[in-house]
Amino acid sequence: MNQPEIYPDNFHLDPTLYTGRPTDETDRLPKERRTYDLLDHLGIVYWRLDHDETFTIDACHDVDTRLGIDICKNLFLCNAQKNAFYLLMMPGHKKFRTARLSKQIGSSRLSFAGAEYMEQFLDITPGSVSVLGLMNDTEGRVRLLIDRDVIDHHEFIGCHPCVNTSSLKIRTDDLLNRFLPAVRHSYTVVDLPWEA
Repeated sequence: MNQPEIYPDNFHLDPTLYTGRPTDETDRLPKERRTYDLLDHLGIVYWRLDHDETFTIDACHDVDTRLGIDICKNLFLCNAQKNAFYLLMMPGHKKFRTARLSKQIGSSRLSFAGAEYMEQFLDITPGSVSVLGLMNDTEGRVRLLIDRDVIDHHEFIGCHPCVNTSSLKIRTDDLLNRFLPAVRHSYTVVDLPWEA
């Protein structure tokens, strides 16, 4: 059976894996530059791959391969009342079931939060959801949830620098022990099952 093409014919993946920020930031958005500023200030080493916009985890397949990692799925969620917001990091190819997560965190039914909340709290837009967006959550409105498989089995994580035209490879330990304390966020470990 033929698989559908993930990328359009005009998808462009810069084959160069860069260490650190771009040398020419003329066309980079301020939120992307701020992300690099913080990572550099914290002394966190990261590798960068530039590419066309990616909007889904499936569209990141070639990015994963080039970075030598699995890109994490980052889901921005809220409860039914829209007064509690969550950022869930989980392995990219693990299926997400809201009922399993809701029970673990003691929340009412979860759903995907609207783009307006994403921009308001994390200064990101759909398709560029990233744990690095927590640097913009200065009021602590978003609770970070990390699937245990990300912590236990991934030496590196892949994420966007608050835009979906670049992807970064960062040591998981640096994210947990340097980045998160610097942006005053803790995290809750959740156990989401793999499903056939």
